[in-house]
Amino acid sequence: MVSAAEQLAANLNFGALGKAEELKKRIWFTLGALIVYRLGTYIPMPGINPDALADVFKNAQQGIIGLFNMFSGGAVERMAIFALNIMPYISASIIIQLLTSVSPTLEALKKEGEAGRKQLNQYTRYLTVVLAVFQAYGIAVGLEGSGSVVADPGWFFRITTVITLTGGTMFLMWLGEQITSRGIGNGTSLIIFGGIVAELPGAFVRTLQLGREGAISTVVILAALVMAVVVIAFIVFMERAQRRLLIQYPKRQVGNRIYEGQSSHLPLKLNTSGVIPPIFASSLLLIPTTIASFMQGSGPEWLQTITTHIGHGRPAYMVLYVLLIVFFCFFYTAIVFNPVETADNLKKHGGFIPGIRPGERTAEYIDYVLTRITVVGAAYIAAVCLFPELLISYASLPFYFGGTSLLIVVSVTMDTVSQIQGHLLAHQYEGLVKKAKLRGGRRR
Repeated sequence: MVSAAEQLAANLNFGALGKAEELKKRIWFTLGALIVYRLGTYIPMPGINPDALADVFKNAQQGIIGLFNMFSGGAVERMAIFALNIMPYISASIIIQLLTSVSPTLEALKKEGEAGRKQLNQYTRYLTVVLAVFQAYGIAVGLEGSGSVVADPGWFFRITTVITLTGGTMFLMWLGEQITSRGIGNGTSLIIFGGIVAELPGAFVRTLQLGREGAISTVVILAALVMAVVVIAFIVFMERAQRRLLIQYPKRQVGNRIYEGQSSHLPLKLNTSGVIPPIFASSLLLIPTTIASFMQGSGPEWLQTITTHIGHGRPAYMVLYVLLIVFFCFFYTAIVFNPVETADNLKKHGGFIPGIRPGERTAEYIDYVLTRITVVGAAYIAAVCLFPELLISYASLPFYFGGTSLLIVVSVTMDTVSQIQGHLLAHQYEGLVKKAKLRGGRRR
């Protein structure tokens, strides 16, 4: 039998958006916040020579700086007040998450519910400030050592840079929290999404321009567009994929009444680790290239050799990229999902997997299933991220058609659309309740 919720979901359409006033306010607030963010990426830091900065960035854009520039929507290239973007906050969140699994104190806070979550969020904010200060100071020192980029080097420039960039990160952190609570979707993810999407139109226009000039054939451009659509469809399919474990609950007696046993499912996502593995893998592989670009050929010979062999398109880069993605898929999945804790929670609520003894056996079975679907998930992420790298190397496309950026854009879009549908569904429920009350009043 189809439930009322399933009927509503089947008949759900965005024509009801005009009547959902609360949802419209949330969408407009989200768009306004993202516009504020984009404006901030064009406000330059004081004391920077833009022409000299452009020359330095041209030499360093193949390293980790180019990756961060993509995530920040070009703010790094312009050295804007939002150049650090929200990355220190994401790094702090990951670090706190990792510490939660090894620190008994933080693990206890995590289990305290809402109060513990607020305390962990506060620790994350403090750590964000620390990371932003260190990164901003490193940027200030790096800019001072990059020729004539800084008009007046010294401690005054370093202090103003640290205050400006740290303040920009903290503002974006606050803006992301406001989007999450008062807008639609996850604010932090939408800020990164906005930065990536903002660069796509310009890259597309440059590609068409090169095609018109004959630098790239029309066939290659059309093939790249078709491949992009196919990869996006593949990502959507795989991100929705789940392995559902059947959970059975026994009969319960409350007073003189006996309630029948119920069944539900424990969904295990194929890609539990999300976009973290490719981000970590890219960052680690791009560190030697970034260091070598700042040294401008004056570094040690071994560094130059490593940089040559792990450059984009090189076989060593491809192999290391895949291995690091697989490693981080298993590592991060082990951090964010604890089979023992899940089995204990099922046992406390009387749930069990048919044919599996509750407790330790259940934890072993969940770990067994999770390990095997993580193999498939790691292969999927590696394929999605490796295919664009091959496309860039052999088709010589002029923009970064990155698997990481595609994963982020598709995942955030799916999450945001899902939340919009949830709000529309709630609005339709409210309409049904009001109609039921009116009918009940008329009958009386």
